[in-house]
Amino acid sequence: MSPRLVDLVQARLDEFFTERTPLVTSIAPELETFLEYSADLLRGGKRFRALFCYWGWQAVGAGRGAFDPLVADETPVDLPSVVTAAAALELFHAAALVHDDIMDNSDTRRGAPAAHKRFEQLHRSGRYLGDAEHYGESAALLLGDLILGWSDEMLDEGLNTLASRESASAARLEFNRMRTQVTLGQYLDILEEKSWQIHPETELLPRAHRVIVYKSAKYSVEAPLAIGARLGGGSATQVDALRTFGLPLGVAYQLRDDLLGVFGDPAVTGKPAGDDLREGKRTVLIALARTKLPTNVRNLLDELLGDPDLTQQQIQLLQNAIQESGAIDHVERIIDHNVALARAALVDAPLTSGARDQLLQLTETVTQRRA
Repeated sequence: MSPRLVDLVQARLDEFFTERTPLVTSIAPELETFLEYSADLLRGGKRFRALFCYWGWQAVGAGRGAFDPLVADETPVDLPSVVTAAAALELFHAAALVHDDIMDNSDTRRGAPAAHKRFEQLHRSGRYLGDAEHYGESAALLLGDLILGWSDEMLDEGLNTLASRESASAARLEFNRMRTQVTLGQYLDILEEKSWQIHPETELLPRAHRVIVYKSAKYSVEAPLAIGARLGGGSATQVDALRTFGLPLGVAYQLRDDLLGVFGDPAVTGKPAGDDLREGKRTVLIALARTKLPTNVRNLLDELLGDPDLTQQQIQLLQNAIQESGAIDHVERIIDHNVALARAALVDAPLTSGARDQLLQLTETVTQRRA
């Protein structure tokens, strides 16, 4: 049996870093740190974006109708190109995480120090001049930019070996659109954290939903599916069907992530308990809680949310208030509603039956996860 997709993606990433090593180290030996930190970011993870890209490709019949060409007797000619494109999406995701952690002032990522904190510690242990925090953030910004550029290089490598030039061009346009959407979605996220109070109460929930759509839902699920479908030469009808499935699933995915950001177990999520509360995330969960809380408790929530020095007792206080408001149950109902929409979109979709089954399984995986 051939390796699973996640193993193929990891092997392609390892190969990519090996190929880049001579160029990086020829500039200066100190730059090995960039290779080390990049490789560490790309080890493990759930590979959801790679999986959605692959099954988007499979869904339009590009795998010659086999249930899973990864274990078929004959490997489809475009499989290496698809694996490379899927790996490029994981590179892009890693770059986004580096930048996101800086903007959110988040100290940890997957149970380890975030990239800017690793550079900060490098400054302290090396007894460099100047401010360690500024050095860490500056170096991490450059690391994120480097990985972002590498994601483009890797995507081009995949597209250049694709049999159809038309499919390659269509996939590139999807990637470009995704990159624009998630960058602007990230800005909307930090905008809401700082400007929510100037907007009418009735606008806070739709504005929080807008952030979910553009910062996460499209980039995490819809776009990878569309990129995979374009790689396989999917028709407009097939791509539209995957979008109709992917957007509500992406919304459900992020809503689950928002719940984990407030109530997740640090041993499982790899982040401190209540990290989103310290970061001041104005999520759908928070918007709903505010509509349900008494005025005095809502004012306390607004006062404490976003304080990086929240004590464990204060975090527990906010968690209790959100739970007692009924907002968690409300978010769970929204998740269920979006999952139902995603499932319904697959019923009569012009997609391969094997891919539909796998997408249904992924629906459960991404919305019922604990981390």
